[in-house]
Amino acid sequence: MRPHYLSALFAPKSVAMFGASETPDSVGQVVFNNLLEGGFDGDIYAINPKRETVQGEKAYDDLESIGEDIDLAIVATPARTVPGIVEQCGLYGIKSMIILSAGFREVGEQGRALEDKVRDVARSHGIRFMGPNCLGLIRPSLGLNATFGNNSASEGGVALVSQSGALCTSILDWAENRDVGFSAVVSTGIAADVDFGDILDFLASDAKTESIILYVEGLTDSRRFMSGLRAAARIKPVIAIKAGRSTEGAAASMSHTGALVGGDEAFTAALNRSGVVRVDTISQVFAAAGTLSSKYRQAGNRMAIITNAGGPAVLATDHAPDVGLNIAELDEGTMNSLNEVLPATWSHGNPVDIIGDATPERYRQAIDIVLKDQGVDGVLVILTPQAMTAPVDVAQAVVEASEKNRKPIITSWMGGRQVDPARSLFRQARIPTFNTPEAAVEAFGYLAAYKANQQLLLQTPGRLPTEHDEPNIEAARLIIEAALNEKRSVLTEPESIALLEAFNVPTVRNGIARSAEEALILATSMGFPVAMKIYSEDISHKSDVGGVKLNIRNAADVRGNYRELIERVQRKRPDAHLEGVTVEAMHRTTNGREVMVGVINDPVFGPVISFGAGGTFVEVMEDAAIAIPPINERLARNLINRTKVAKALGEFRNMPAANTEALVDVLLRVSNMACELPWLKEMDINPLILDEHQAMAVDARIVVGVPKPSPDRYAHMAIHPYPADLETTFQLPDGRDVTIRPIRPEDAEIEQDFIRGLSDETKYFRFMHAVHELTPEMLVRFTQIDYDREMALIAVTWEDGKEVEHGVVRYVTNPDQNSCEFAVVVSDEFQGHGIGQRMVTRLMEIARARGLDMMEGEVLTANHRMLELVRSLDFQVERSPSNPGVQYVWKEL
Repeated sequence: MRPHYLSALFAPKSVAMFGASETPDSVGQVVFNNLLEGGFDGDIYAINPKRETVQGEKAYDDLESIGEDIDLAIVATPARTVPGIVEQCGLYGIKSMIILSAGFREVGEQGRALEDKVRDVARSHGIRFMGPNCLGLIRPSLGLNATFGNNSASEGGVALVSQSGALCTSILDWAENRDVGFSAVVSTGIAADVDFGDILDFLASDAKTESIILYVEGLTDSRRFMSGLRAAARIKPVIAIKAGRSTEGAAASMSHTGALVGGDEAFTAALNRSGVVRVDTISQVFAAAGTLSSKYRQAGNRMAIITNAGGPAVLATDHAPDVGLNIAELDEGTMNSLNEVLPATWSHGNPVDIIGDATPERYRQAIDIVLKDQGVDGVLVILTPQAMTAPVDVAQAVVEASEKNRKPIITSWMGGRQVDPARSLFRQARIPTFNTPEAAVEAFGYLAAYKANQQLLLQTPGRLPTEHDEPNIEAARLIIEAALNEKRSVLTEPESIALLEAFNVPTVRNGIARSAEEALILATSMGFPVAMKIYSEDISHKSDVGGVKLNIRNAADVRGNYRELIERVQRKRPDAHLEGVTVEAMHRTTNGREVMVGVINDPVFGPVISFGAGGTFVEVMEDAAIAIPPINERLARNLINRTKVAKALGEFRNMPAANTEALVDVLLRVSNMACELPWLKEMDINPLILDEHQAMAVDARIVVGVPKPSPDRYAHMAIHPYPADLETTFQLPDGRDVTIRPIRPEDAEIEQDFIRGLSDETKYFRFMHAVHELTPEMLVRFTQIDYDREMALIAVTWEDGKEVEHGVVRYVTNPDQNSCEFAVVVSDEFQGHGIGQRMVTRLMEIARARGLDMMEGEVLTANHRMLELVRSLDFQVERSPSNPGVQYVWKEL
């Protein structure tokens, strides 16, 4: 409803530059020259009190001497002068700045203090600024080049956002001869204010941007990053390249940006969960961007290959597993159809080698037949120029085939001069084409990764667990606080087991014995066999000091093993205080698999769930996958399937298949622990024994700490979980209970039924145009929301054993992060019962609690009931200046 708060930054009508200069090769000289030479259609002012003119343009002493409105200020002066310049801009009414100057946090504590001062002054005036220590900004469509690089950028649909200014200039240089155009080139620098999240917010709705490329070294606000990233990736392809994959690279990244560098695995998990494709090299960046900007957006991972030469197809086949692709198995019908049209000497399998003399018609027939196969998600077509080959004619046949088929076709016309015209034909038809089969395979991999990650993006875990299986969060909190009060960060094993039990994770029976006699009593009550483990707050890994005894089968052995454990550990750890032993019932199973489930705390993304092979060789096996919580059943299964141990969970060596449902249940409960316990820093459930019946936690190690104070109970999470605490219930005069709660992904069916049940008039009042039912895309968007940046509440009752929706109210935070736009609709049957007023009031309470200060919306002038409702809630009502049939309503919160 209003311009984006970064509009003046990305689309200014006038620019003033502090530090504009004529000193050769200085930042001030290069930037001002780029502004003048870029073709910018707005006004450009040079501010330099030491000169009368700069590069032929009048120079001004300060902003007041200009006397005109300024949208954007650019600063290229020494760091010490920047706070004063920001203050001057604030007093003048400028709301957007680019600070190119260096000398802030990257130089140490003194620089950080100066940076804090700049940010404080900017915030006091409502200024948003890029930088400091950045290359600047290019907007080719405006002719705006506010950088100190030697390159410009041609206009196109790719937005490049980079923490490295040097990388921006390198990419621009690389792109000049490769027909790559840009909608924006952004160097974030230190990102003391405007960061990735803000920029992604703008680019998500920017009509000039078709795809987004991110170069990331480190992050300062993972929640904001993830929220902006997920919003952008729902609309257009986002490709990311991250530096710091190695330990050395991470150290260099941190020293470069001053931002936190999280674990590479956690970063990949975060990107996947956000619907983003990750690549590792600059050439892959543009290959991915080009592929995802073609006529194809996504594909499954089952690839067929059609070729006129065997060698390149073998190379493509070899490379496919490296990028997560499978070579599709052609079904019998496909094989029969190919036999009818191909020479007898064809390969009779996939890759489909149609022989060196393949004609355009043979290519076309093979493509049509293979793409009809239900087991094929797309095809890679390879051509090598041979004496009897017509590269352009074959390319035309491929283009014609692509017009009849929705499944993607990727091409690799190998060679040079002979095939260049064919490649031009493909580019005109927006069919991805590559010089080598390996690059073409990677392109297919980008489509498959994009599809898989977009599916992960749509996963918004709902409430867990059910109301009949609630975790005892209060008990868990008391256990943790007791340890912290004793200045302990590592919980004892009994405490760890108790914490798991509070979240209903199945655990073995256990108890603490401080003497051999107590151990005997516990073992007898539990039943043999039992395990005995040393009990000491000073010893975390008991096996390392010989502090574990398993399969103790009788009373005599209990006494002997108690004494032996105490004596052995005393010899190995004389400094440790030994309080006794824990006695545990041995989990009896002949078909158990040992796995490990854990939680680690990434410095950037917060809690991360890990799963993999367990037991004493866990470090040696190095079999683990991770996921960003919260997770649901689909994400839990995805996590399991990304490990090697997943293969051992099926039928194996006369062992029945393990109960993966029980494993998924444990993973969901651990996800719940990660969400509800901000004190949780590390957790290992190792081993978790899984057999055909159940999953059982046998041992656990938990590390806790004091979280940062925050009014948001989920401030430690990168992705906001389902906010169960916002649920409320009230009773209608007729005695029916109505629950108002946040919407969940599984509400798609009742949401669709609700919309279908509305009268035509009510639908029109809500959507301002004729709607019969929600499209699948709308349904996903309405029910799978980002609870951090938006909220949707539904009013439901229980009827005939199922929930029925009667109303929905929602707000979406505006890009300024201070206000929100809302909408509400109540079923015709329930109108007049006060439900709408209750729902809007509850929505305002939530928005206010989250720091929003204004709620606004648009209401059709003919919608008298809605106007009556908002007036009763003290909303201001004004006629829309742009549409007389619409009323603008707003209220300060």
